[in-house]
Amino acid sequence: MTTVTTETQSIGAARLAAARQARGGKRIWRRFVTPIVVAIILGGLYLWISSLTLDSIEQRTINPDYLALRIGEHLSLTVVASALVAVLAIPLGILLAKTPSRTVRGVVLALANIGQATPAVGVVILLAIVWQTGYTTALVALVVYAFLPVLRNTMIGIEQVDGAIRESARGMGMTPVQVLARIELPLAVPVILAGLRTALVFCVGVATIATFINAGGLGDMIVNGLKLQRYPVLVVGAVLVACIALLIDWIAGVAEDLLTPKGI
Repeated sequence: MTTVTTETQSIGAARLAAARQARGGKRIWRRFVTPIVVAIILGGLYLWISSLTLDSIEQRTINPDYLALRIGEHLSLTVVASALVAVLAIPLGILLAKTPSRTVRGVVLALANIGQATPAVGVVILLAIVWQTGYTTALVALVVYAFLPVLRNTMIGIEQVDGAIRESARGMGMTPVQVLARIELPLAVPVILAGLRTALVFCVGVATIATFINAGGLGDMIVNGLKLQRYPVLVVGAVLVACIALLIDWIAGVAEDLLTPKGI
């Protein structure tokens, strides 16, 4: 009987190891799909542009120096805005998850919902009218627009931790700060990172509108291509924005896989 049990356990362990290995293989393969797709798209775009005869306006726009400048501006807006959202929304989400006051939660979430519910163009233009045009205004608009997903996901991630786990940690002598740092935040990491991932993609898309308030970015190419009816310029700008969004989402997904504690 003992021999049969041991053999059964060995078979079960082998199947479990095989399943984990298969999942790991799928995860590794999935990590390489997006960069390959983006490389194919960019390669096709390059071949298409190379086959065209560009006029002087198109040549001034579709060149390495101009493209590098606009891509740099777009990435700067996206990354800085996302970093500010993380710095502001995650601590606030933790505080709201811990506060017993429903009134405070309701007020803060209502304010965050206003930024999310208002069309992105409206947020950018209103801030430009009230304040000023330029990079800083576009940055504030992006933070306002991308704030809610990170805030809400942080609250959900903290609140979903089982109360029995908290009580067990306190029974072991941990302080509330230690419980938060060692138990709640690690368990909430996947949900928080999912919110940050959403915010990053939001920022990539909304950053195209920054061109309307003289903040640069790839939106300049899209708007100029439409106004001047230079469709190669329009297509290049739109494809680059789409590829940046795909790559940033891919990077965020890889970071999510690496930072998520094992076993979750």
